[in-house]
Amino acid sequence: MSIQIENLNKHFGTFHALKNIKLTVPSGSLTALLGPSGCGKTTLLRIIAGLEQADEGRILFDGEDVSQRHVRERKVGFMFQHYALFRHMNVFDNVAFGLQVLPRAQRPSKAAIAARVHELLKLVQLDWLARAFPAQLSGGQRQRIALARALATEPKLLLLDEPFGALDAKVRKELRQWLRQIHHELGITSVLVTHDQEEALELADEIVVMNHGVVEQVGSAAALYQQPQSVFVTEFLGEANAFEHARIEAGRLHVGGYSQAVATQTARQNVAVYVRPHELALSTQPQPNSIGAARIEHIHAVGPQVRVQLSMSGQSKPIQAWLAPAQYRAQPLSHGQTVWLYPQQLTVFRLPEMVEYVI
Repeated sequence: MSIQIENLNKHFGTFHALKNIKLTVPSGSLTALLGPSGCGKTTLLRIIAGLEQADEGRILFDGEDVSQRHVRERKVGFMFQHYALFRHMNVFDNVAFGLQVLPRAQRPSKAAIAARVHELLKLVQLDWLARAFPAQLSGGQRQRIALARALATEPKLLLLDEPFGALDAKVRKELRQWLRQIHHELGITSVLVTHDQEEALELADEIVVMNHGVVEQVGSAAALYQQPQSVFVTEFLGEANAFEHARIEAGRLHVGGYSQAVATQTARQNVAVYVRPHELALSTQPQPNSIGAARIEHIHAVGPQVRVQLSMSGQSKPIQAWLAPAQYRAQPLSHGQTVWLYPQQLTVFRLPEMVEYVI
């Protein structure tokens, strides 16, 4: 089921929570609403679900306006951060609950309900816990049961609100991979709310980056990371070094000692230049077209990366360079050493915030 959101606005008193939101969620996709706390992503999810009403605008499911439909009429499944399982019910009854409370004319038989529950428990690989109670389950197991319950009534749309926020890092990573697999098996349209960039990048087919009630950018993880359209998206989605005092002059970009030809008709323009840490090369000897010299302040191995923190004259913040272990072994570095910086790719913004180039 596809979702079309048209010119959506929502106020809470004088606070404008959502500002003219326009968005399409493709059928069968897993779309992440990503942004900092207070950006409007949960409000948007609740309006899609029918738990909140927009002040203006429309929500369409498969081209049909559902803006005024009650939540029960939208065929939506929910999965929340804190599981929302009934403590007094065992796993079987928790999963069966949505089917058991359907109107009599729509309610399956007891045998059909039992078959559906066991089918879902097998899907989430917890059929052996059917008679256990929530207090006897781990956090990861509770969240799997919560998903089984959300799917019990065969919803056309699955809404997930920070579903792994209450879990530790290792369990979160395992469940992200598992949810991705389940989603592809079922092919159900899903919308995920998260403030975790890694979670969105790993899970989503498409990411909607939100800030202050507006959609900043929509795209795949690769497109957003490699071709951000605003300073906010650049800084929010992964690490980025901001090089100060950059400019475009006489058809060339200048960042320190680095120079690159660009297509522009502007005689002179101050710009913001960003370089991702893994796209910043280091050299122990000065070479042509370097941004400049920097001093190594700290070297730290983090999993499959060696992270180098540097200080540079004219820069108010430290600079980060991330190297593969093979790069580090080929060119050993040490604290206090002087190195020269070479960008492999830059993102350039006209001030205040319009994207100009990705070079």
